[in-house]
This record gives sequence, structure tokens and C-alpha cells, in this order.
Amino acid sequence: MDILDTIKQQIEENDIILYMKGSPNAPQCGFSSRTSQAVMACGQRFAYVDVLSNPDIRTHLPKYANWPTFPQLWVKGELVGGCDIVAELHETGELKQMIDAASPAAE
Repeated sequence: MDILDTIKQQIEENDIILYMKGSPNAPQCGFSSRTSQAVMACGQRFAYVDVLSNPDIRTHLPKYANWPTFPQLWVKGELVGGCDIVAELHETGELKQMIDAASPAAE
């Protein structure tokens, strides 16, 4: 399986997935920290991929997503965006609605 297939599979198999630098409990950059805090504040389980320990994903995901930077939040197969977009959605309450609706517990 090539790396693009792996990325596609990760996005398809996880309703909520965050590609970030580090982990939610140990983020390795400020943008990843702010984004993971916003997602965690929504109170639902989500998957994450540390792009620092997955250099192939770090290299190829920006091309796959047509989004150049990390973090990247994907919900139900759609790219939501990076730190600024996620933070704005969190402030308005839209992020929680989006994540609650996508959570397997909501089905």
C-alpha cells in the first residue's frame, strides 16, 4: 500500500482525525497545541497522527489535502482546516456541533 492509500484509509476509517506535530497530550508546536486543545474541549474521542514520527505522511498529506500546513483536522472525510479555522469554529461553538455530529456515539 502506498502512502496516499494509507492517508486515504486513515481519513475514511476515522470520523474525526487530527494530523498534528506531536500528540494531543504532548504537542510539538503551538499550532498543534491550540488545535488539539480545541478538539479535546469538544469531549469526543478522535484519532490523531503525529506527522513528526511519520515523515512520509508529513511529506504527502499536504499534496493529498491541497493544504500546505499542519495541523489538519478532518471530520467525516472532509478537511475542516488548520489551527486558525479550528480555533474560530471552537469559539463560535460550531466545532463542537460538527464533532458531536460526527462522533460514532451520535449515530
